[in-house]
Amino acid sequence: MIARRILLSAPALLARPATARAQSWPARPLRLIVAYPPGGAVDLAGRLIAEALSARLGQSVVVENRTGGGGTIGTAAVTNAVPDGYTLGASAVNSLAINQYLYRNLPYDPQKDLMPVSLGWEAPLVVVVPVDHVPSKTLREFVTWAKARPDGVAFGSSGVGTTVHLSGEMLCRRTGIQGTHVPFRGGADALTSMLRGDIQFVVDNVPTALANLRGGKLRALAVTSAEHSLDLPDVPTMAEAGVQDFVVTSWGALTVPAGTPGPVVQRLSEAMRDAAADPAVQARFRPTGNRILGTTPQEAAARAARERPMWAQLVRQSGATLD
Repeated sequence: MIARRILLSAPALLARPATARAQSWPARPLRLIVAYPPGGAVDLAGRLIAEALSARLGQSVVVENRTGGGGTIGTAAVTNAVPDGYTLGASAVNSLAINQYLYRNLPYDPQKDLMPVSLGWEAPLVVVVPVDHVPSKTLREFVTWAKARPDGVAFGSSGVGTTVHLSGEMLCRRTGIQGTHVPFRGGADALTSMLRGDIQFVVDNVPTALANLRGGKLRALAVTSAEHSLDLPDVPTMAEAGVQDFVVTSWGALTVPAGTPGPVVQRLSEAMRDAAADPAVQARFRPTGNRILGTTPQEAAARAARERPMWAQLVRQSGATLD
């Protein structure tokens, strides 16, 4: 009987150190890895999330930009980190639901190696054209104008396989436009090229395009969300502009390496939900064009699972592949 009691209590004894660590977490600063350059939509969201988490966890959350490979380098850094709750990721939809269909040799499995804690942010995309180089005032006018060009039009993106690239491909297919994709190192480079007249349109993240839209250099033809954008209330949705079943948003999640203790994941999720419900945090996000989100880990994982078939089809149709 004594031996049996010892055997039965062994798992509990082994579990105590992990439980104790989770209860004392966080005991030191955290790092939040952003897999994209400073100043972009993901970086802006990541820095505001870091600020909100720091206020709720009582520890600094330091943003670390680990760029390259369409988000794969930074995401791999998250999945390879010690799963102790001190390394977080601001993971865009690419890392969760697109790159596994795009890269032949992805260094991580998003369904096994990356654990969503909470949805983090969301923003619609917007079809934009340069005011000085494209005369179209509406999406219908643009489609007619583009079809009349002997060589079609060129559209830019922040990289092969991004939501911006795949949404541009989708627009061309749905409207019959002859479009040539021109990838750039980032969204800012694509906009600069468009303002010069080198490319004719981008289906861009609202946060990236907002300053030039407000400055009158770009014209918005339609947003890709189901509802009007709070930042662009007068811009029609794709359905209102004449293109049905075109609802795409750029979103991301707060993630941790697989194996992170459950109590830590739960506390992070609760902190995100508290931040998302805070009017002051919402106000901080509003000028960036992003909307902060807070969900359970299960809801975040379900969002990625729901969108994977759509992105897999778009990658396949685009013919894009990367090593």
